[in-house]
Amino acid sequence: MRILDKHYIGGAWVNPLGNDKRDIINPANAKKSGEMILGTDADVDAAVVAARRAFETFGFSSVSDRLELLQNIVAEYQARMTEMAEVITLEMGAPKAWAEGAHAPSGLGHLMTAIEVLKTYSFEEKLGQATVRKEPIGVVGMITPWNWPINQITCKVAPAIATGCTMVLKPSEVTPYSAQLFTEIMHKAGVPAGVYNVVYGEGPTVGETMSLHPDIDMISITGSGRAGAAVQANAAKTIKRVTQELGGKSANIVLDDADFEKVVARSAIGVMTNTGQTCTALSRMLVPNDKVELASEIAAKAVCTVVSGDPQDPATTMGPIAHEIQYKKVGHMIQEAVDEGATLVAGGADRPDTAPAEGFYVKPTVFSGVTPEMTIAKEEVFGPVLAIMGYEDEEDAIRIANDSPYGLSGAVQSGDPERARRVAAKLRTGMVLINGARNELMAPFGGYKQSGNGREWGPHAFADFLELKSVME
Repeated sequence: MRILDKHYIGGAWVNPLGNDKRDIINPANAKKSGEMILGTDADVDAAVVAARRAFETFGFSSVSDRLELLQNIVAEYQARMTEMAEVITLEMGAPKAWAEGAHAPSGLGHLMTAIEVLKTYSFEEKLGQATVRKEPIGVVGMITPWNWPINQITCKVAPAIATGCTMVLKPSEVTPYSAQLFTEIMHKAGVPAGVYNVVYGEGPTVGETMSLHPDIDMISITGSGRAGAAVQANAAKTIKRVTQELGGKSANIVLDDADFEKVVARSAIGVMTNTGQTCTALSRMLVPNDKVELASEIAAKAVCTVVSGDPQDPATTMGPIAHEIQYKKVGHMIQEAVDEGATLVAGGADRPDTAPAEGFYVKPTVFSGVTPEMTIAKEEVFGPVLAIMGYEDEEDAIRIANDSPYGLSGAVQSGDPERARRVAAKLRTGMVLINGARNELMAPFGGYKQSGNGREWGPHAFADFLELKSVME
């Protein structure tokens, strides 16, 4: 049993100022694995005071000092990589191999990327007779999700450290173990007191207090559209900067000249990774009308190779949904798709045969015959569910892909790279993957429309944490 009964404020683990607690549930067996203290307004106030005090010096720290600090953090992180993977499996149910091969390394990747960017980043530029200085914005409130817990913590913390900001982090109440371990890493690495603070808690309490707080200069949130809208409304009262990475309903356009057997199978399996709990999941597959039946057969066959089960079992390739509320939502949306007339070609709302008797397990699911007005085509499921949709021609595919309030990511599959690039240019999304390409840590990560604003990852992430000052002489 893990007990998280202290917040990290001012460089020390401190007793909370409230008494409320929350159970932490292992999604693999639906049993309690620990408990955490819930923060209060007073805890947030204490953390902000510590961060504000630390900013007075850290905000003027040298690039060389910040580089050394990031390198120390990397060294400590590397020493605890195995443990990081273990706690992520425990808290969110990621299969052991996936936690070791993707989740834990993602945190290291963002830290190392920040180091490489910082080595050559220019904090000044000359424009005419002026010198434009890029200065740290100040105290940053960070609200992070449960689906990629350490990835989202580090892709905010790393550029904040690199640019000289101080911070207050509210990690997800569903997945606090990775945040606890990362805080131990930060402490051992010698992060100056008050630069990095953690208050555990829930969005409607700690998150709301942070977004309203007059001494927090910026909020960086990754979460749902509902949470993002609430944060932005609260932050407007003090005109603070808000950067958001929110939901997605990304379209994967498979053009008629693509290798269907290869592309459809690869794409279907891709939607099932991380149990579908990825904001950039290519959950809408768009194929020519005369290829819908073929694509459905290939996708159904592919997802049958996915083994849903105990994340500690080496044979498992897909673990449980991370928490019970999301588990119920996914089941409801699967049933809703059936009720609205979509054709179920694989999976469904019932429990996988390979899964344990307890825990939040769902089948890898594929729907065909999905039309744009169906809920499954419009709303983010955040589970292992693929919707296959038909289109008439290239322009129709682009229209369907862009017919969404979201614009986070997308993909184009084609035997002609130039054609794929031409279609990609017409997609209203922050990212496009062509022919199975992977994300690039140096490239900006973020979306259009209701998928948020601002960008994370690489040099573009630094801009969100900086203010511009024009000095004329």
